[in-house]
Amino acid sequence: MVVAGMGARVFRTAWFTKAARKARIKDDELCAAVRAVMAGQADDLGGGVFKKRLDRNRSRSIILAKGRRYWVYAYLFAKKDRANIDDDELRAFRKLADLYAAKTDVEIDNELEAEAIVEICHDDQAQI
Repeated sequence: MVVAGMGARVFRTAWFTKAARKARIKDDELCAAVRAVMAGQADDLGGGVFKKRLDRNRSRSIILAKGRRYWVYAYLFAKKDRANIDDDELRAFRKLADLYAAKTDVEIDNELEAEAIVEICHDDQAQI
């Protein structure tokens, strides 16, 4: 479990950004949801992959956090469209979680600069 103030940084991928915008899910909801995940209030799919309900239970998010230093919103789907991700997708998300766990701050900064990811909260503080 990660406690606020322990250096955790939360991001959303470019793909997730588009999906969240379409679903009208705001960053403040994402920051609140990831705090709940950090407190153990999510489905732990193993290998640093978590599933968390969003948007008044209408949407599901996949969050990657193997090292629990970087928390990355990677995938979003509507509950009405599908119940869960499949086994192949889960394996792919676990590999991606491993990649994010191994990234350095410099590599994360490069992804931020390239707009591959967007930081939405850090140490329990929303980004502007």
